[in-house]
Amino acid sequence: MERKLRGEITVFLSLLFVLLVSFIGNMVASADLQVGKNKRRAVMDRAVYSVFGEYQKELLEEYEIFAIEGSYESGVFSEDQILKRLTYYGADSLESEITGIRYLTDNRGQPFMEQVVTYMKDYSGIELASELVGSSQSWTEQEIEGSESQEISDRTESDLEETLAENEASLPADNNPIQAIADAKRSPLLTLILPKERTVSSKAIQLDAVASHRSLQTGRGTFQVRNDTDSALSNLLFGEYLLTKFSNASKEEKSAAALDYETEYLIAGKGSDRENLEAVARRILLIRMGINFLYLQTDSEKQAEAEALAAALAALAALPIATELVKQAVLAAWAYGESIMDLRKLLKGNKTPLIKTKETWQLSLFSLTQLGTAEDTGEGSHAKEGMSYQDYLRMLLFLEEKNQCSMRALDLIEQNMQTEKGLTFFRVDQCITGLQLQSRTTFERGITYEFPTCFAYR
Repeated sequence: MERKLRGEITVFLSLLFVLLVSFIGNMVASADLQVGKNKRRAVMDRAVYSVFGEYQKELLEEYEIFAIEGSYESGVFSEDQILKRLTYYGADSLESEITGIRYLTDNRGQPFMEQVVTYMKDYSGIELASELVGSSQSWTEQEIEGSESQEISDRTESDLEETLAENEASLPADNNPIQAIADAKRSPLLTLILPKERTVSSKAIQLDAVASHRSLQTGRGTFQVRNDTDSALSNLLFGEYLLTKFSNASKEEKSAAALDYETEYLIAGKGSDRENLEAVARRILLIRMGINFLYLQTDSEKQAEAEALAAALAALAALPIATELVKQAVLAAWAYGESIMDLRKLLKGNKTPLIKTKETWQLSLFSLTQLGTAEDTGEGSHAKEGMSYQDYLRMLLFLEEKNQCSMRALDLIEQNMQTEKGLTFFRVDQCITGLQLQSRTTFERGITYEFPTCFAYR
């Protein structure tokens, strides 16, 4: 009996030892497997970080933007080149495929805008932008008021023409500011606002070749995005970046850039410097006209001048009933002429008061009749306080649709990288800002391990 009991104990201990050895062996194998997994992840992380360390340095130096130039200066883009670079940096033991990729131009330039806002918040511009948040609330109103004043002006002119036609009458041409402004409007706007010695840039780009107009390579996958790029502060920071990095007509800087009036292109999106400058000038003219027209409605002396002149013109036309219509047409013409003077000041680098006073009003009714003629020598007076041309560009950038500005900025970046830096292979829709990978490896005993890796510039 004792011998039998000892035998059972020996068998039990043997089984327990086998189980213990098996457990320890499994623990060691599991730990070894986990170490292997961690090593493969570390290998892939190192390779990915190395690949994203190969960012386009000229793009960073000139525009503070991180991105991999996906063609690797060959001009021929292929995702396989990314995988080859991963292999070069030690990921050759892994089978990897790209499951997500993000380009600078995706979602109408959203990755570009996110980097810009992050850069501006980290390094500069936030104090100025914070100060401008309050002012920006009135910018939309100013543009609306300008449009309304133009509608009033057009309606007044139409009603006046209709009244004159019905009565078979016409206003005299001499000393008639309405006719003088009508003649001036037939001239190109730039000839009215630019100094005679100033030469307008003749640079132009082919719009069908730029990123905002051509078919683009698009990314895939889901990447984390900033959720504050639509805030007023972010919009102002984005505008400050654009004003800093791109030239405009008031700076008169000559360079090898594709366009000289770059900020104007961001706002207007035309193919030539001349078209962009004229489009922006017209928008500023409209804003200034609204402000000046509203001021004229409050100045009793100028109202009296306009009414006296209107009465004289209506009397000469033998149509005194039209005096009020003529008066409003004179006021609209006067506001337009004053706005031309404002633009002349702005493009010379001077400031113009936001709201005029009797002291800061520049154009008399007599001078108004000379606008656009050989006798027109007025350049506008300089104001110590007020808004500069750059301030109006800031306003228009803020009012412009952000993704549209973002894509136009990428147009200019691409053009300038090609022309100024000589990087003819460079295309913004080949600039990679994010990557998602699925990797696979096989261990001993046929165990397969798959894992994802994601990296994106912020």
